[in-house]
Amino acid sequence: MRFKGLDLNLLMALDVLIEERNVSRAAERLHLSQPAMSAALRRLREYFNDPILAAHGKKMIPTAHALRLRAMVADLLTGVEEMVAVSTRFDPAISHRRFRIGTSDYLTTVLFTRVIPQMQRVAPRVTIELIQPSEILLPALDRGDLDLIITPAEHLSPDHPAELLFEERHVVAGWSENPLVRAPLAEEDFLSAGHVAVEIGRLRPTSFAETFLRALGKERRIEVLVSSFSVAPEMLIGTNRLAVMHERLARTYAARIPLTYVEMPFDFPVMREMLQYNRTRADDAGLRWLVEQIKQAADHTSN
Repeated sequence: MRFKGLDLNLLMALDVLIEERNVSRAAERLHLSQPAMSAALRRLREYFNDPILAAHGKKMIPTAHALRLRAMVADLLTGVEEMVAVSTRFDPAISHRRFRIGTSDYLTTVLFTRVIPQMQRVAPRVTIELIQPSEILLPALDRGDLDLIITPAEHLSPDHPAELLFEERHVVAGWSENPLVRAPLAEEDFLSAGHVAVEIGRLRPTSFAETFLRALGKERRIEVLVSSFSVAPEMLIGTNRLAVMHERLARTYAARIPLTYVEMPFDFPVMREMLQYNRTRADDAGLRWLVEQIKQAADHTSN
């Protein structure tokens, strides 16, 4: 498709090139070969008579003109997304749609292991892509690159609608042979024990549990630090270490490995896990269907 001599496919390439500032990564994002993406950059440069990306040492930096163009392209792409959402009917049985969801490995383990089998039965051609939490999730939601994020309420964007998925308690988990988790756990024993902790992301390097433990002033000895919730249970086996863990995750792993868990030894806030989508997708029939599938699966994780 061309408009006044411009191949409209190049608009998406322009947006991704400026975001990634790297031809190889942009090619990977758009499922193109590197030569094809290099050719797209060359055509953009020729059409707009601008370098678009200029070499600065080992980095590629967008030009001022490219940044102005990207702002206009973002508005265009958002308009297209809104148009598609409003005008397209969704039939899960025949749809080939790809949904991109930002979510943690904790939810992948306790929730999407239920969602995915159900999807195969009712929407066999739909693709689900699960994206790990990072500082790019909210910007990606703003651009419409993600269909949905699932995150604690404290991490929501104020610019888009959100819905409660479920509330989650935290517990203290440990190896089933660990004497600390065989009886009600005293706070002093909790604080003096060695711990496995989870920290995620680079710009916001704390989980919900770590954020509130610090806010409550509960200083403990962290002996193992991991970046994945699903790794933490395995790190407890054969040790006397403890971990503050989502109750659903602890319950899931207690059925698989020699893990047990007890109540927190002090008051701890309940986590509100939320679904959030771009405000332009509020009438997207496919997205509403996906949200309902996820909510139905969540209902089965409460016990």
